Amino acid sequence: MRSWPYPAVASVAGDAVELRLYDTADQVVKPVDVSGAEVGMYVCGITPYDSTHLGHAATYLTFDLVYRQLLANGHRVHYVQNITDVDDPLFERAARDGVDWRDLGREQIDLFRSDMETLAVIPPRDYIGAIESVTEVVAMVSRLLEVGAAYRLDSGDIYASIEATRQFGYESNLDRATMEEFFAERGGDPEREGKRDPLDALVWRGPREGEPSWDSELGPGRPGWHVECSAIATNRLGRTFAIQGGGSDLAFPHHEFSAAHAEAAYGTERMAGHYVHAGMIALDGTKMSKSLGNLVFVHKLTAAGHDPSAIRVSVFASHYRQDRDFSQSLLDASETRLARWREAVTGEASRASALGIVAELRAALADDLDTPRALDILDTVSGDHDGVVAAAADGLLGVRLAPISRTMSA
Repeated sequence: MRSWPYPAVASVAGDAVELRLYDTADQVVKPVDVSGAEVGMYVCGITPYDSTHLGHAATYLTFDLVYRQLLANGHRVHYVQNITDVDDPLFERAARDGVDWRDLGREQIDLFRSDMETLAVIPPRDYIGAIESVTEVVAMVSRLLEVGAAYRLDSGDIYASIEATRQFGYESNLDRATMEEFFAERGGDPEREGKRDPLDALVWRGPREGEPSWDSELGPGRPGWHVECSAIATNRLGRTFAIQGGGSDLAFPHHEFSAAHAEAAYGTERMAGHYVHAGMIALDGTKMSKSLGNLVFVHKLTAAGHDPSAIRVSVFASHYRQDRDFSQSLLDASETRLARWREAVTGEASRASALGIVAELRAALADDLDTPRALDILDTVSGDHDGVVAAAADGLLGVRLAPISRTMSA
């Protein structure tokens, strides 16, 4: 599937600072493994049944920051993102609106691409839809059956067993009761008759009337959600890779099961070196949700004339792991702050002073993406030297303070 255009990304002066991120599994901030020729990063993408809201954008801005720190440190990044373009919410929205689910998906994917391009988010090298990956999922589910990690029900549904790996639960660190609660709330089917364990996850859904289905060696059906990401990620990044990321609501069950399926299929100890999760976004103190009708859409903010860099600044005003609040007053303050920085970098400063600011920015962002600290550092800028600070703001934060002339590639 087509991704969106690669933005201009300014090169950053100064010495590299090792990137350290919080790992949900180990519950510590630790260095990202950059030992390979490329740093593999997989981030779960959208289910394209509605417009991109600020909660979605905040997650992808978080991993854009990760990508930018790695680039600034001189590493090549292999970034992969999926699109769950076959799923129940998409079918339900299409039926409600009387449109074809494929048309709805294409429309919302196009809008997502546009939003990401507007926000200058670095695109994934591989942008893969569930429809494109059916044969990959079939191969992985077949492997799970082969090694005894999955089993069939009479309906044609296939489930993966949570007993298939020794360490199930290591990624989310949740107790059994919490797992059962989240599984039921987040798309699981704990009451399904015939399952060996209530937490066993669907990896192949047999045919249902009115739903799309693909013929395969497994029988007709369609991919389960979690195994879709297992197959897409490992087929492009290898059986183990550096970072799996997404919103905090994906830690369980989605990321737990995605890792478990891959680990059971290949006999690996751990799919990703880091499991990284971004917090949720609230509007004026209330969690954004479709049911409450309080979603803030990126395309509506930019259509109203708000600067994409100011949107970034408003998201970065709090730490990525926190559940954060968004408001019009925060956006207004971010635009004021951005204007002040743009004025500041027009002044003169010594090269040593400018490089000192850049070093501080690198250190703050290498420390588990400490964006509040980075923004405070930019507040101290009173001048620039040959655009060194402006380039660093762009290269590290994606915040435009001046026209960009020097760029780095992926």
